[in-house]
Amino acid sequence: MISDQKIISLKKIISCILILVALAALITGCTIAGEPGEGQSASKPGNNGMKQTEQPDINLAVYFVKYDGEDVYLVREVHTVPYTEHVAEAAMQELIKDKKSIFPPGTEVLGVKIENGLATVNFNEKVLTATNVGSAGEALGIQSVVNTLTELPNIEKVAFQVEGKSDGRVRDWWGHVGLYDQPFTRDLSKVYEPAIWVTHPTPNQVAGVPLLVKGSARVFEAAVNARLLDQNGNLLAEGHTTATAAAPDRGDFEMSLKFDPPSSGKGLLEVFWTSPKDGSIKDKVSIPLQWP
Repeated sequence: MISDQKIISLKKIISCILILVALAALITGCTIAGEPGEGQSASKPGNNGMKQTEQPDINLAVYFVKYDGEDVYLVREVHTVPYTEHVAEAAMQELIKDKKSIFPPGTEVLGVKIENGLATVNFNEKVLTATNVGSAGEALGIQSVVNTLTELPNIEKVAFQVEGKSDGRVRDWWGHVGLYDQPFTRDLSKVYEPAIWVTHPTPNQVAGVPLLVKGSARVFEAAVNARLLDQNGNLLAEGHTTATAAAPDRGDFEMSLKFDPPSSGKGLLEVFWTSPKDGSIKDKVSIPLQWP
């Protein structure tokens, strides 16, 4: 027979085991419901009144076809859209939905696939219903898509599809130029407006020292000027350079401005060209900046 003392000892051991099991379960439950354990992802905070960090808006360069008398050319505009991870799709929506769009009513973008620098844009069949655009309008309509998408750093070439197809009727596109030579590459030769645009720095960027200034210009003798001002209009630095091509062609430009940044306030970068007749400032672009 088991003595009473041994029975009591056995009960104590069982009780200790049950307590340890309960503690282990409690610890496990805390790990699951509270801080994530190994192999788990932390959950996003709920709507508990805490301020969420908002992503900044995105600036997208969009190219529109413009008919001006007997001439047809492209105009570059910068549109601001809410933050999105689908930037190429957002750029295409800005292009086809704007009132200046050359694309026919009902045109939709079904998707943009990007692979190895090639963006393939898939339209619905309504895109093929364009009329009275002419051969120049058709060529620039295609180029408007290409230039808009190749503004993005991960896109070098663009191809077109309609309902997932790129052969048959799709190759004729709007009936004049067609898609026979796709994929297409970037071409700014018919971008007449604006005369100057700046790609670096971007608005409200913190100005580096020296300040790198880059952009595109279609100006007389390719002469591009820049000056940096403080918030009171005082001159901090100025410079000039020559673009890679002169008007009527378009060229790229780049220069650096050395300056001593003020301790407070904001700055303003101005890029322009000057008239050879009277020295007046032409086609000035103003970029607000912050000091480091």
